[in-house]
Amino acid sequence: MHDRVSWLRSNRMKGLFIFFSWIMIFNVNLSAEENEDAQKLFNQAQLATREGDHAKAVMGFTKVLALKLDKRVAARIYQERGEAHFKLAKIKESISDFDAYLKVYPERDPHHWMRGISYYYADEFRKGYEQFERHQTVNSNDVENAVWHYLCLARAKGVEVARKKLIPIVGDGRIPMMEVHSLFGGKSTPEKVLAKARAGDVKGALLERQLFYAHLYLGIWHETNKEFKLRDKYIALAAAVASNHGYMGDVARVHAELNKIKVFKGEK
Repeated sequence: MHDRVSWLRSNRMKGLFIFFSWIMIFNVNLSAEENEDAQKLFNQAQLATREGDHAKAVMGFTKVLALKLDKRVAARIYQERGEAHFKLAKIKESISDFDAYLKVYPERDPHHWMRGISYYYADEFRKGYEQFERHQTVNSNDVENAVWHYLCLARAKGVEVARKKLIPIVGDGRIPMMEVHSLFGGKSTPEKVLAKARAGDVKGALLERQLFYAHLYLGIWHETNKEFKLRDKYIALAAAVASNHGYMGDVARVHAELNKIKVFKGEK
């Protein structure tokens, strides 16, 4: 699942949402001054999001939602607040906000991988794997969708069932994601995933990115096998660089927080 830009970015699994340009008028029934106030509150909440102050962002979006907004605009703010709630590890609240968004935009349901991830952390595993099955119909070559489907199915019906029903993926060019897919399918090893992430003359931000995804999914894979010390090791490594990796960085950080995993120095 890939990075988020502005509202939601169109990019592979994460990114099949439509990018919405925010309109300046929140409701034609509001006065010009009220619309200006609403825009100011919204801008402040978005700034808090960019600065990583997610509690302040939630407060700001909540203030905007208290106004008499056009329902379509309100829905988009629920989406924003849902993401902020998730980043605060308030999983049920994130689902409630995502549901409010989808009530207005039901056609976006198959694209909403974020709600699927929230379902996983809320222990709503059936809803989770069903969400990822729907997402597969609109985003067919993303290893991460197959993995999160596996994770939900494994918790609902067991690892063997999940492995047998691992969604086939072809063409995910991000290193080391195809190796990660092989790992969850029982055809690779953690050592091969790490070797793939480090292969070639990669360095700097690209190497960090490849290792981030390797560490995140190795940690979650070890968790499914109840190897919790190894889970903690790899989730901590991923969470340590969370701020550089968009929404999936937040997933790594929230995973660490919910499981009380100590993160290495450098993680906020």
